[in-house]
Amino acid sequence: MDDHANFKRECIGEIQQQGDDEKLKELTLEWVTTAAKHKYSYHFEWLGRPIIQHPQDVIGMQQLLWNVQPDLIIETGVARGGSLIFYASILELIAACGGNADARVLGIDIDIREHNRAAIVAHPMSKRIDLIQGSSIAQATADAARDAARGRKKVMVCLDSNHTRDHVEEELRLYAPLVSKGSYCVVFDTIIDDLPESLYPDRPWGKSNNPKIAVHDFIKQLETSEAKSLDGAPMKFEIDKQIENQLLITVAPSGFLLRV
Repeated sequence: MDDHANFKRECIGEIQQQGDDEKLKELTLEWVTTAAKHKYSYHFEWLGRPIIQHPQDVIGMQQLLWNVQPDLIIETGVARGGSLIFYASILELIAACGGNADARVLGIDIDIREHNRAAIVAHPMSKRIDLIQGSSIAQATADAARDAARGRKKVMVCLDSNHTRDHVEEELRLYAPLVSKGSYCVVFDTIIDDLPESLYPDRPWGKSNNPKIAVHDFIKQLETSEAKSLDGAPMKFEIDKQIENQLLITVAPSGFLLRV
């Protein structure tokens, strides 16, 4: 075993130990809860655009993109466009390292505000970005995303729009079938289930109505479902715990869904 392989093997063991350390996870959640009161995740940018993510998740997604090397990333929830710019820039780097030169990002949002659209379109990374304005759970929007995914070998989906249980369940029904085998559907803000209700006083989601509940419902439904993926194969996903054990600070606990 060479030095790099041995290093990675050691890391895998250490990551598992992190995941098994209940005290460490308690401290992490305490920190995340306190930081959320200051809107911590709102304070970072990627190449000049607000990304509204924890830095740990940004690094984790970079690693995931390198491992999967998707030729299409579909994201629901555009906000200020930082995540789209981030995904596009990583695809640009992957292409520079020999990856797919034609890989693209598709951003979907019910309301892409004009100043945000203008900033996204003006950005150098916009050459890899397509935008759809419309509800992510409208059939016409889902059909457009499905058309974009046809013929693509490696598709990744990131769900980060409305965080209510019903909305995320419907997004999973519509977009999870587009994910390629060995790729991921990443469901953000599952951490809502672990945070105090008081953090979301003006939002429709909370501890009993959030993406994590939708994820577990979806996984359970697949156990008895005959649902098929876009490629015609049976649709099977499992929660990849190694990623959250590695990051610890993540808004997506139980949200990294690997298609197997």
